[in-house]
Amino acid sequence: MSLTYSEIKQQYAALQQTYDYMMGKRQQIVDFVKTQAISSITFVGCGSSYCLSRSAAQSVSLRAGLPAYALAGGDLMLNYEQYQPMLRNTLLVAPSRSGSTSEVVEAVRLLREAGNNLPVLALSCVSDSPLSKQADFALELPWAFDHSVCQTRTVTNLYMANLLLSAFVGGDDKLIADLQTAISQGEAYMESVESSIRSAADFNWTNAVLLADGELQGLASEGAIALTEIAKIQAHSFHLLDVRHGPMVTVGEDTLVIAALSDRGTEHQHKLMRDIKNRGARIIAFADRPDVIPAEFVDLAIVSANKLDTAAHGIPFIFIPQIVALSKAEQLGIDPDQPDGLVAWVKL
Repeated sequence: MSLTYSEIKQQYAALQQTYDYMMGKRQQIVDFVKTQAISSITFVGCGSSYCLSRSAAQSVSLRAGLPAYALAGGDLMLNYEQYQPMLRNTLLVAPSRSGSTSEVVEAVRLLREAGNNLPVLALSCVSDSPLSKQADFALELPWAFDHSVCQTRTVTNLYMANLLLSAFVGGDDKLIADLQTAISQGEAYMESVESSIRSAADFNWTNAVLLADGELQGLASEGAIALTEIAKIQAHSFHLLDVRHGPMVTVGEDTLVIAALSDRGTEHQHKLMRDIKNRGARIIAFADRPDVIPAEFVDLAIVSANKLDTAAHGIPFIFIPQIVALSKAEQLGIDPDQPDGLVAWVKL
């Protein structure tokens, strides 16, 4: 059994710890944000953390009513002066596995040296990291740290922690409750769908397309990164209907499509699945109720146990590309724990 697989399977146990920890910090987080007199929140990260930042920014905008942005750590480090107008009165939130990624740590240092005293909230999976030491408020989730090079458990935990930040600031108690429900169903969910996911992905595919909208779009991009890192497969993510606007030409018999379908615009989504299927691709579709998924056009329909908040569905959704990536790596004889040319985090 690979370390990556173990960490994937342990993610729900870690999620419960993260949930309990964040709930214990709820009032402190709310008080900290209120005392900063901010007008926006800016998330910054690299690689997987940048993908999660994109989803987090969407969540803040929708749930806390604040303008929110996502910046790639390397972009901010190189161009921090250019971003000064956007960063005025913002809270900088940095989700990170290691808390040591050079671009993010250096970007914060450069901003501080330039006289930008923006508050920083660090969210990392190690204790006493360089990022935590720079921050005005540090949240640390060491139980969520992935020792494998590629992130799986860490991703899911940082995604939920970001969601809880948004829910705390926006007072979204339904999302908070739905996240606990998603966690409580997690072990049974993994047990019920893993074998069928592996079977659906068991063909000679060389290209993967992940489709999702809203708060799940950044998370879908992370799923594409997991496929690329773990299985060395070309993988890309797009908004659902936006795949028609160019990327559809890459979809064919060598393509696996993983789609998160919403409960709105069902007719348009059904037509999209039909058109993708007509191009010869295999489709794994995820939704919160059966009628959302056109059974005649998909190869595997995965339906969540309950109708939860859309963002909470990201937790079971990300398990799909994680298992697909692991399954493909095993098929190709690739060690998922040590992908060639990658390190766990970048030190410049």
